Amino acid sequence: MGAPEPPRPRWNRTVVTVVAASAAVVVACAVTGFLVLRGDGDDKAGPKPTATGSASADDKGRSATEGGSGPLVPGWNTVVNAKRGITFDVPASWKRQSASWVSYVAEDNDPQEKPLVAMMGPAVLKEKWCTSDDDKDGTKEDTPLASTGTTGEKGSKNAAEAARDTAKNWVYGAYTQPDRSRLTVGEAKPYRTKSGVEGRLVTVTSSGSAKKGKCDTDGKAVTFAFKNAQGGFVSWTYIGAHGVPAEVPDATIRRILSTVRLFKEGDGQG
Repeated sequence: MGAPEPPRPRWNRTVVTVVAASAAVVVACAVTGFLVLRGDGDDKAGPKPTATGSASADDKGRSATEGGSGPLVPGWNTVVNAKRGITFDVPASWKRQSASWVSYVAEDNDPQEKPLVAMMGPAVLKEKWCTSDDDKDGTKEDTPLASTGTTGEKGSKNAAEAARDTAKNWVYGAYTQPDRSRLTVGEAKPYRTKSGVEGRLVTVTSSGSAKKGKCDTDGKAVTFAFKNAQGGFVSWTYIGAHGVPAEVPDATIRRILSTVRLFKEGDGQG
């Protein structure tokens, strides 16, 4: 039946992580079949952005205009979502999950856990950044510091809408629910990555979120939405704890973002 479901980490309030060997395996599992059905067309239920991407002078990996598989930043690792047609790079300290790994957030009071938004094949920073057993059931849950991955945006009318909705749903679902009033939604600004991919960039943060458990914090999401080679809207998102000493610096987020590019055969194999 393929790979078993791994221990379920805690993304503050609700995050479910699933690993499946194939779509057939996931469809056979009632709890995860919904993700695969949605994933065929859409992975979601629904510091100041700059106009152009930036990368430091030591970004001397493969040329953005060449084929191949090497990361744009020396020493970093490449993350590939061939299904969505997206490639990007992350620092070596970020743990890459398998391409079939799906993370999502849902309403806390939804027994069906219908995803508000999801990302495929994410890379995670400090998976056990905070561990707690808030419901005192004897099972400890891990909260990661941050994660970054990609989403299909089927149904979105434009890149601005896709970026805004995805970023809002991540921060709400992982950090502020049931309170949407804590969200600060930035303007959807034009952005161009190092490889020339153009789209819209939105940053959403929360403030003053209720701290109901040991690992609860405010959150931050940065979403870049654009069209892939097939002309469909897709997005890249960073989501992580906000306002904590260990918060991922905006410069690091922007450097990861600058490496987002359209998938080419062989990416991630070098």
